[in-house]
Amino acid sequence: MAIFSILSNLRIQDILDILLMTILVYHLYLWFWGTKAFKALVGLVALGVVFTIAKSWGLFLTTWVFQILWQVLVILLIILFQSEIRQVLERVNPLRFLGLRATAQTEDWIDQLGNATFALAKRKIGALLIVERGDLVDELVTGGTELEGAPSPELLMSIFQKNSPLHDGAVLIRGGKISRVACYLPLSSREGLPEQWGTRHRAALGLSERCDAWVIVVSEERGTVSVMHGGEESRISDHVQLGRMLRETTTPVAAAQGLSDKLVSMVRRRYRLKLAAFGFVSVFWLMLAGQQNFEVSLTVPVELRNVPANLQIVEPINPMLNIKCRGLRKDASTLNPDNVRAELDLGLAKWGRRTFRVTRDQILLPTDRVSIVRIEPTQLKFRFAEITSTEKPGKSRQ
Repeated sequence: MAIFSILSNLRIQDILDILLMTILVYHLYLWFWGTKAFKALVGLVALGVVFTIAKSWGLFLTTWVFQILWQVLVILLIILFQSEIRQVLERVNPLRFLGLRATAQTEDWIDQLGNATFALAKRKIGALLIVERGDLVDELVTGGTELEGAPSPELLMSIFQKNSPLHDGAVLIRGGKISRVACYLPLSSREGLPEQWGTRHRAALGLSERCDAWVIVVSEERGTVSVMHGGEESRISDHVQLGRMLRETTTPVAAAQGLSDKLVSMVRRRYRLKLAAFGFVSVFWLMLAGQQNFEVSLTVPVELRNVPANLQIVEPINPMLNIKCRGLRKDASTLNPDNVRAELDLGLAKWGRRTFRVTRDQILLPTDRVSIVRIEPTQLKFRFAEITSTEKPGKSRQ
């Protein structure tokens, strides 16, 4: 019954609260999925559910132990998963949502890069190529030698030749130009990756998990081409497909599609996962909402008692009170005009005008776990008329 009462009193703030937490849970799942920190995150959620149930059921010892445990656990998580926490903070970039990213003046470099990539794959020369987008990768990559030039097949072939002193590492392409070579990337800590993946693929995946860069991988053993983006792998069949993908990702979102199309695309993409996150947050919100401090405002009629037999009320005929109550949401949300009563004793009423004070004792609530914080008006002014025996019924002398 309390759940239905809570749902019937949903506010705009509650809906925004659920939506914001759904977005957070969705992105946490994407960022931590497959990593060692994901198992710890699942464990934390399980502990949170147990703690919530123990607190709602009044399990004193269990609640006390969990309160002590949370303080120690937060410190341990910061120490053990500092790299993952930093990764999450680096991914929170509001400019990415606005579609602001650096782009080259022309797209000639895309064709050059596509031809160079498959020329390397044809000769089974391993390579790593970072295509920087909106997020700067300088803090994520280490080492490297500054070099400026177009990503032409001749230059990239000479860089990744085994006899070249610059072949070990990745090439950074920024604004359609080669910016740095022989860069070292952070390895992915995700579990369950394909066994045939070597250090090159793990490094490409690791960088794509931490920023929005696209990392092109040329396999030395198989001569295949893959693109890592957003922690996912896309297998590329030819230079035409690679060029099309690069053009799509380097085109500003605002120019490629309108705001409505962008919102529709955001909702449809991985909609099952988003619905699951929404359902999880909604259930968890309902479990916690009952413990929230809540205020409810009601307008209730005043029941008039002990009106003298020789008097009749001229005005107000149907007095009303505005009452604001406060308590836990599971209790306060059950209040309504049908179960809240206001009574006023008019036994001392006299002919003419009379003012009666309204106090909290005259308000009857269905539960004592809710308190009254405000009553308006605090006084009710009545005008009475005396009824005489010689007057016809319904008439009075005022």
